[in-house]
Amino acid sequence: MGTGQKRNKALVEGAERGLYQFKYEVASELGIQPPQSDYWGNLTSRDCGAVGGNMTRKMVEAYENQLSQTGGQ
Repeated sequence: MGTGQKRNKALVEGAERGLYQFKYEVASELGIQPPQSDYWGNLTSRDCGAVGGNMTRKMVEAYENQLSQTGGQ
């Protein structure tokens, strides 16, 4: 996907910066060297998928923990 074609937008206004940082943290945890240019198109699909999959897993886990603490209300 070329520059300027980004279609994914955060549902919560202002969350883009946090998600951006989160992506780099997850990549580092997985031992994937994040690109210096912020262009992820040169990484393999496997690496990008691993980052996205682990981001999703961690977000779901955090939400499940939040639900269990509030009693699911």
